[in-house]
Amino acid sequence: MGVVKLVRPRRFGDDRGWFSETWSARASERIGIPREFRQDNHSLSRPARTLRGLHFQVPPHAQAKLVRCVRGRIWDVAVDVRAGSPTFGTWIGAELSAENGNQLFVPVGFAHGFLTLEPDTEVEYKVTDFYSPECDGGLIWDDPDIAVAWPLGGASPILSPKDAVLPRLADFRSPFVYDGEPLTPLEPEPLVP
Repeated sequence: MGVVKLVRPRRFGDDRGWFSETWSARASERIGIPREFRQDNHSLSRPARTLRGLHFQVPPHAQAKLVRCVRGRIWDVAVDVRAGSPTFGTWIGAELSAENGNQLFVPVGFAHGFLTLEPDTEVEYKVTDFYSPECDGGLIWDDPDIAVAWPLGGASPILSPKDAVLPRLADFRSPFVYDGEPLTPLEPEPLVP
């Protein structure tokens, strides 16, 4: 299914503001992002330091995600949870904001989470399969075996009751199969039609 990608859609601006094509099946396919998205999700997090994640769906309803922040800023993270991957348990992160317009593509086999950096932050993301409660899974945000560097400045995040009790990576038997592509540093991919 590919690797985590930082996507940079082009913006065309003038004195009035800007225009951006945020998703195109043709352009996305050129950079290895699937064109078969099934559902769009939109979240609002009122307080800064709201942490959502680390989430995934297991097969047969595993999801790849294309994430963007449409208001405010987030620290967006993907964690490799593919069995047999040389980068298993490794995370990668990027700041996504309404201002920078960047997007993060999170393939199947990666846990995903984000921390809001401003109040009233809105995030939209496309997924390749429908929500399936029986396939819903996740890992605890502060697992020391993953050691995500969340930019909390010593403060505690605001969590849902569900996210506060997710299991650790050491207790997770991954159904995801390594596809031969290890997690690599993020290099922005221009989304050109």
